[in-house]
Amino acid sequence: MPLHTLQSLVSPTIFWILLAKTPLVRLHHYLDKASVNLFAKLEALNPGGSAKDRPARHMIERALADGRLSPGDTVVESSSGNMGIGLAQACALHHLKFICVVDPNAQAQNIDIIRALGGQIELVDQALDGDFLAARLERVSVLLEESADRFWPNQYANLDNPASHETGTVAEIDAAFSGQVDYLFVACSSTGTARGCRDFLRAKGRRTKVVAVDAEGSTLFDGTAGPRKISGMGAGRLPELAQGQSFDGLVRVSDLTCVAGCRRAVKHEGILVGGSGGAYSKLCAACRTNYPARPLWQSFMISGSRYLSTVFDDDWVARELGASGDEVRALAGLQ
Repeated sequence: MPLHTLQSLVSPTIFWILLAKTPLVRLHHYLDKASVNLFAKLEALNPGGSAKDRPARHMIERALADGRLSPGDTVVESSSGNMGIGLAQACALHHLKFICVVDPNAQAQNIDIIRALGGQIELVDQALDGDFLAARLERVSVLLEESADRFWPNQYANLDNPASHETGTVAEIDAAFSGQVDYLFVACSSTGTARGCRDFLRAKGRRTKVVAVDAEGSTLFDGTAGPRKISGMGAGRLPELAQGQSFDGLVRVSDLTCVAGCRRAVKHEGILVGGSGGAYSKLCAACRTNYPARPLWQSFMISGSRYLSTVFDDDWVARELGASGDEVRALAGLQ
């Protein structure tokens, strides 16, 4: 192919074709119960490595379309990392500057990726009344006041966040099985993914039940704030999108359960999943007895390659979570 032809193909249009229609795979061994048809949507195979690519694209393109954002402007957002990566990609493609406000819990690799994509990092190293999210949002507010050409997508309140999953993620799942899915398990942080999935399924009149999977120590769903070591799931304060939201079920999982689930996915399925993907191990016992032999869905939203120094590191798990490698393997059912 001539170079000029290749260059003409490298465009936002081609990039967005790659974003979406992520693989759907059956997990044959994850549950130790062949009669349960458990499937996963590998959102980690989006270009930026997570499901956050979808709302990042949608929020930026909607803002450009309605004039809230113009080429050359600066996007400012608070993120634990993955939304930051999605926004950094979208901003690069649309010739926008990007400032990502992070805290010490953000994965170092995520920060490096954002920088490589042209984003600027603003690190908040002091929590506000014990809450790093509050501190990040305060910094966002300060940055917005510094210049009139700065725009905050506000992933925590922007309805374009759940809309991206309503028109994309869940629509792809629903089409693949002609609406015949009994349960959909969705890890929550802003609740954008879960809201989009629920709203689509209700509008279609599906019987699919959407189960929210939240972290212990999260304030979502009347939870009590507490320490959380694994990013990507849960919230230290209640986001606007989550206010008043309810789903067909709720499961809370510990950091250690997430670690065990990640290890189990590698051993039984050969899939390297991130912390929120590991949360689904909590559902194993319930799936063995409670759920019928019809399709169940979960979404592995983040690549486990970003958790090599945490979730997959026995020293980190021992230091931060107080569990030995043997204890993790026992919890994961690998002994």
